[in-house]
Amino acid sequence: MPYQVGVVALTLLLAGMAAPVFGAEDKKPAEGGKMEPHAIISTKFGEMEIKFFSDLAPKHVENFITLAKSGFYDKTLFHRVIPGFMIQGGDPNTKDPNKKSEYGMGGPGHKLKAEFNAKSHKRGIVSMARSNNPDSAGSQFFIVVKDSPFLDRQYTVFGEVIRGMEVADKIVNTPRGQNDLPNERIEMTVTIVDKPVG
Repeated sequence: MPYQVGVVALTLLLAGMAAPVFGAEDKKPAEGGKMEPHAIISTKFGEMEIKFFSDLAPKHVENFITLAKSGFYDKTLFHRVIPGFMIQGGDPNTKDPNKKSEYGMGGPGHKLKAEFNAKSHKRGIVSMARSNNPDSAGSQFFIVVKDSPFLDRQYTVFGEVIRGMEVADKIVNTPRGQNDLPNERIEMTVTIVDKPVG
């Protein structure tokens, strides 16, 4: 299967695009305080909150926020889970249960130039999936559940889970079938909220 992801092959993370995100509201900064956007990924197992690294991967952060606010990620799945490694989602093809053969190949219709940086792929890191081409990330992303330094400087790290890693642990340990697809549909909704800096 094209662009198949595997732990052994670094080709393991695909660069598909995710689903819509609704409910994102811009809040005004508190008096004298600075605000920054965070993402809330809601699933049936609970919520994960992501802090962005806008200084390290500005274009990837902007892309994720724009897609999320448009509703792109809503109802997409975490379509690949590998225990002891990561969970991957953000492919719009996963909204259709009849397109399983195309899961992992979808995207937003555009690609991003890589913004590889020195941030290591430690547990909780959020990074962009891609194909063999370094500049092929679109909407698909993955959350590392165990330190994976072998991915460093080969995938663009753009955020970190600061709340709800127990949700990622539940997702990664769900029973799975072919192509590491969970046997049950694990849909997400992504909302962008402004939080005080610090």
